[in-house]
Amino acid sequence: MQVVVRALHVLRALAAKPKGATLQELHEELGIPVGSLHRLLTTLGNEDFVTRSPVNRRFFLGPIARQLAEQNRNQSALLVTPHRAVVAAAEASGETVFLTELIGDRAVCVALSEGRHPLRLFVRIGQEMPLHAAASGRSLLAYRPEPDVRNLLAKRALTAFTEETPVTVDEVLAHLALVRARGYDVCDDELDRGVRAVSSPVFTSTGAVAASVTLAAAGSRMRDPLTRATAVQTVLTAARELSAELGFNAKWPDSAGDPAETTCSAQQADDTVEEVR
Repeated sequence: MQVVVRALHVLRALAAKPKGATLQELHEELGIPVGSLHRLLTTLGNEDFVTRSPVNRRFFLGPIARQLAEQNRNQSALLVTPHRAVVAAAEASGETVFLTELIGDRAVCVALSEGRHPLRLFVRIGQEMPLHAAASGRSLLAYRPEPDVRNLLAKRALTAFTEETPVTVDEVLAHLALVRARGYDVCDDELDRGVRAVSSPVFTSTGAVAASVTLAAAGSRMRDPLTRATAVQTVLTAARELSAELGFNAKWPDSAGDPAETTCSAQQADDTVEEVR
């Protein structure tokens, strides 16, 4: 029975650590011998109760431990400062890149890095983003159960910011299916005229969505199909890095492709963008 008790202690310890823990940290906290702890973590990992980040080698709760991960998942502001992936995306694109988290029932910008072409009037830290009209908000909703999405949308007016804004729950749900299929969202003139945004979810070790990472740019700078495709690629690269550091190592949506290997012609890029729209 000792091994069962130790396994439960490990899971409880990881449930309280949204940033994961190293083998040594768990050893020091739980007092389990390093050799025994390593074998225990290996077994839990084989059964998907525990996962290990391929980037920082820290242990996290795995997808099968989702119910035990409530404390882990409900921590607010997991990524409150600009992560290097966000800064790198802003520097590479020259555009504003920001993180949004669902805090309570509000999608809030929690971190931001401005590129060479800032959009200060579009988004700022602490700003609430509309769940139905912003790519950043829809990326947060896309992987939640439909009853939860309906409940969140029912709490607010689905304002028509432009003629392209989805204004019914069914329209939003249909759009969320596209987000899941592609692994990212595009908002073009749906929230602000002349602004185009690309957003992707950031996943935790259990497959829950912790945040969304979004690139926002003036529409006039995003007319070229290759520029649009590059924006998608930039966002997916940042989302993958952020997710990996939160312990996510499951398969990414197939249609999102591998940002590091994606190349396309102007026509292919235009076709991809038009599909999302």
